[in-house]
Amino acid sequence: MKVIGVTKFGGPDALAIHEVEEPHAGPGEVRIEVKAFAVSPTDTGVRAGGRDLSQAGEPPYVPGMDAAGVVDEVGEGVTEWKEGDEVMAIALPLRGHGGAYVQELVAPVDSIARIPAGTSFEEASTIPMNGLTAVQILEKAGLAAGQTLLVTGAPGLLGNYLVQLAEQEGIVVIADAADKDRALVESLGADHIVPRGDEFVAAVQAIAPHGVDAIADTALLHEQAVPLLREGGVFLAVRGWQGDGTPGVRFEQVMVFDEYHSHTKLDRLRQAVEDGVLTPRVSEVLPAAEPGTSADAHRRLEAGGTRGRLVLTW
Repeated sequence: MKVIGVTKFGGPDALAIHEVEEPHAGPGEVRIEVKAFAVSPTDTGVRAGGRDLSQAGEPPYVPGMDAAGVVDEVGEGVTEWKEGDEVMAIALPLRGHGGAYVQELVAPVDSIARIPAGTSFEEASTIPMNGLTAVQILEKAGLAAGQTLLVTGAPGLLGNYLVQLAEQEGIVVIADAADKDRALVESLGADHIVPRGDEFVAAVQAIAPHGVDAIADTALLHEQAVPLLREGGVFLAVRGWQGDGTPGVRFEQVMVFDEYHSHTKLDRLRQAVEDGVLTPRVSEVLPAAEPGTSADAHRRLEAGGTRGRLVLTW
C-alpha cells in the first residue's frame, strides 16, 4: 500500500510517497480503507523530528492523527463493527499502528466512531484530533455554566471547536480575532470578540476586570496571557508549555495522544456535529497520490492563515 512519510526528518520536501507492506487487523481491531486524512500542525512536528521518537520503529515515519474511511477488515472478537461501516479515527504517529497518511489504517475499536450522518469523509477527517483536544481542554478546565473561558487563536480549527463546545455548556467565551476573521468567530457564537495584537490585553481586561476563569491558549501567547487569569484560574497549554510559575495559577498541559482510546468522546463529537453544535471545516481538498501535494500542504500550513483543515484524499 501507499503511505506518505519521511525516511529522514526535515522540511516539507522530506515527505514522499512510499510503498509498504499492507497491514491487517488483529484481535480487537479493524482496518480502515482511508478515504481522507487531515493535515494538522502536529503533523509538521512529526515530519521535522520534533516528537518523541522512542517508539518510532523503522522508517518511513508517517504523520497524521486524523482519518476517515470505510472498514474493510474486522479482527478477531470484533462484533460492533462490520465491513462497509463508515468511520473516523484518531491515529498515533511514531508508535503503534502509526500515522494516518496511509491507504490502509489499522485501528483499535475504541479509537474510532461512525462519521456524522450527512457528513463527507473529508469533513469527518477534521474532527478526531482537534475535537478530542477541545474536549480534553474543557474537561481539564472544569468550568461551570456562567464561568469565563478566554480562547486565544479562536479562528484556527481547534479554536473553532473550543468556542462551539464551550458555548454548548453555557460557558461565557471571550475569543480573539483579527478583522478578517471576525465574521467567522462571530458565527461560532462567542459571547465577546476581542482584537488581536496590541489591544488584546486591554480589551480582555475591560470585559473581565477581575480576570477570566480559564485560558485555552491555542495561539501560544504563554506569558502574555497569564496575567489575564483570576486568582485560582487555570491556564491550558497545547504545546507542552509548563507555565511561568505565577502563584495562584493552575497550569495544565493538554496532550491529545492520551485520547487514543476515547471512543465515547469521539462518538459524542459525532453527535455534536449531527446536532448542529459542531461545524467541521475543510479549507481545501488535495490529491494525496500526486507527488509534492503533501509537501505543499505542509508549507501552506506552516505559512499560517489557513482556516479550516487542508484535507488529502486517495
